[in-house]
Amino acid sequence: MFRLALHTPEIPPNTGNVIRLAANTGAELHLIRPLGFSLDERAVRRAGLDYRDLAEVVVHADTGAFADWVTERGARVYAFTTGAATRYTDIAYAPGDVLLFGRESTGLPADAAHADWVTDRVALPMRPSNRSLNLANAAAVAVYEAWRQRGFA
Repeated sequence: MFRLALHTPEIPPNTGNVIRLAANTGAELHLIRPLGFSLDERAVRRAGLDYRDLAEVVVHADTGAFADWVTERGARVYAFTTGAATRYTDIAYAPGDVLLFGRESTGLPADAAHADWVTDRVALPMRPSNRSLNLANAAAVAVYEAWRQRGFA
């Protein structure tokens, strides 16, 4: 299946929604520290992250650890960022691909978006006057497109 990765997410309910998304699509979720919240059991329940036990969640110490992880596996990484020339629908996704998203307030930092381990930068089309989509919504659009291409298998 596919892998979703959140680079230093800040808002627990958004991450909770992405955990629920991962649980319901079979995607593996990767969280890259630092996180803007705690993952202890009490905090997880309070933030609506109660689907964590139904999803495969991997936490990486930092961007370097995540980069090592994807490089060791030879995984293709698609960095979702505004202003990218490639549309998310122009990618032929394959199982094991990583769909990488930035934090809610600032998006994906340039050093991550342009890292040598990133296969391509991709964007979700939006009206030019708008800033961005909600993180969980963007992740849902992307993972469902990837899954659709594989016949929802």
